[in-house]
Parts: sequence; C-alpha cells; structure tokens
Amino acid sequence: MFEWMLPENHAIAILRKDHDTVKELFDKFKKAEKTAAKEKVIDQAVRALKIHAILEEDIFYPAVRAHVGSELMNEADEEHHVAKVLIAELDNSSGKNDHRDAKFTVLAESVRHHIKEEENQMLPKAKELDIDFEALGQRMLNRKKELLAQGIPVDAEHRMVEKANGKSDSPAAAAARRKVSRPRTPASKNAVGNRRKAVSQVH
Repeated sequence: MFEWMLPENHAIAILRKDHDTVKELFDKFKKAEKTAAKEKVIDQAVRALKIHAILEEDIFYPAVRAHVGSELMNEADEEHHVAKVLIAELDNSSGKNDHRDAKFTVLAESVRHHIKEEENQMLPKAKELDIDFEALGQRMLNRKKELLAQGIPVDAEHRMVEKANGKSDSPAAAAARRKVSRPRTPASKNAVGNRRKAVSQVH
C-alpha cells in the first residue's frame, strides 16, 4: 500500500505529513533573505518539530519499538536528542546571534537525515505490524490538539541548555572570544621585558 493511499488518521500518514511540512519550511528558510522572514520560519519549524517529537516519543515509538528493533529505534532516540539540543539553543538565543542561521541550517540537515532514515527504514518496518494504526493515529491527533491548546512542556534538553545559561563553550561563544581577544604586539612584549629588567636591577 502506498503512503498516499493511507487514511488521513493513519499514524504513518500523519508522520509523513509532518515530515513534508518541516521540509517545506527548511526550503523556505533557504530562500528567505530578510531576517524577519527567516525568524518566522525558524519559529514555525521549531514549534512543529517539538510537537512532532512528542508524538513520536510518547505514542508512536513505544508502539513499534519491539518490532522495529533496538538498533534503529536507539539511533532515532539519539537523533531526537541532538535535534532537541539545537532547538533549545535556538530558543535561548536571539536574532542578533550571528550563529543562529548556521545553527538552524545544521538542525535542518540533521532532521532531513532523520526523516530519510525513518521513511526508508523505520516506517516500512513498522507498517508490517498488525496493529490498529488508525486508532494510534487518532491518539496522536488528540495529543497534538492538546499541545496546541495547552502549550508544549519543557523537555530535558531545554533544562540542560538553560542550566548552562550561556556558560557552555559553544561555537558562537568561542567565536565571540576570538573577536575580542588581541594578540600581544612586539612593543607590548618589549615593555614587559623592560619592566622585568628594571625590577631585577632594583633587587
């Protein structure tokens, strides 16, 4: 059965639709030129990815994990973790951060890879299961409705990034340090040497 023939409330059809939505946003970001347009796309994509991750981790993954196998599922878990760290860092940065566009680009590349593996390996394997995918999909749709109405809970990755509070040695922080640091000039080195010589003569 082709994915386009699946009912709209089929769990796999819901995931595929989410995948298409975020990929369209990633393409839109690449074409955007103004900062305001990019920020709008970032906000939309981050929100969609947060909700999608919750639906997968809380509902879909537990239902298919045993059949799909630990190797694929564990890799998916780790890919989610990496994506959520980047999302948390985006949530804790502003448009003035010159690494923000780069961070979102890396997020998009990571998520594209994750989607490709899911659609080529995990979802075909999961579809072999003899379970009610429409009932599973309805649970996902109900949960999505709750999240949109009540808000998205803070995850472990956001707590981790907030706890660091900018103290982590991120690429952006390292780049900022390199901008403000100045190498010691030969003149300043000579001045230090002269001071040391004067002190030694006094003693």
